Amino acid sequence: MEDYSKLQKIRCFLLDMDGTIFLSDHLLPGAQEFLELLEERGIQFYFLTNNSSRSKVEYAQKLKGFGLNYAEDRIFTSGEATAIYLKKQKPGARLYLVGTPPLEHEMAAYGFGLVQDDPDFAVLGFDMTLTYEKLRKLCGFVRKGVPYIATHPDINCPTKDGFIPDIGAMIELVAASTGRRPDVIVGKPHPPVVEALVEKTGFPVDQLGMIGDRLYTDIALGKAGLTTVLVLTGETKIGDLEQADFHPDYVMENLVSLSAVYRTFPK
Repeated sequence: MEDYSKLQKIRCFLLDMDGTIFLSDHLLPGAQEFLELLEERGIQFYFLTNNSSRSKVEYAQKLKGFGLNYAEDRIFTSGEATAIYLKKQKPGARLYLVGTPPLEHEMAAYGFGLVQDDPDFAVLGFDMTLTYEKLRKLCGFVRKGVPYIATHPDINCPTKDGFIPDIGAMIELVAASTGRRPDVIVGKPHPPVVEALVEKTGFPVDQLGMIGDRLYTDIALGKAGLTTVLVLTGETKIGDLEQADFHPDYVMENLVSLSAVYRTFPK
């Protein structure tokens, strides 16, 4: 019988969204039931995504469209984590930002100046409004030695029609052109996002659990001491575990399976 003692110790779950709660425009099996079960058991949870192309306001609206009515402060994006990190480094810094309008608004809300020349930091986000000119300017600043920050490392973003290139692919492009990789990557599984999560949730690392579909971001948070649960509803398939660098504490077909396990625990 599998040992679920680690699961029973979790006081706060962090739930990836794309590929875990939903996939593009449909809710994944068991998502609503699992969230209701956590509320019934008095276990805290937050939605955590590496996708910096949308704001937490947009994600709250998307969840509401699925019948999941949760406040914006229950949602934490790599964009917000990056803003928190940069504010600790230099409040009011000048940023050259490669990102979508929602990410631009998020950075501006934290008091940063968005500039085209002489930035304090060059910031690369997941940008579905990407242009060659944006890439050209970014590479120019990176070559000049401007501190270079990426919001997260994901290579692909899952959609209902398959994967589309994410920021990790752009990191490789910039590296091929400039010979430099980001000085700091903020999102899962890197230390800045773990520090921000502990601060935001109020729980120590050993009481946090990460549920997600990606080995190299969600499951790699296990390195920091979080308990990890892999769901097979997104990027990772069971066969991928054989050659994986990161292994989850638990593997579930979907959130239906996880709910079934949770219902065996004493209340």
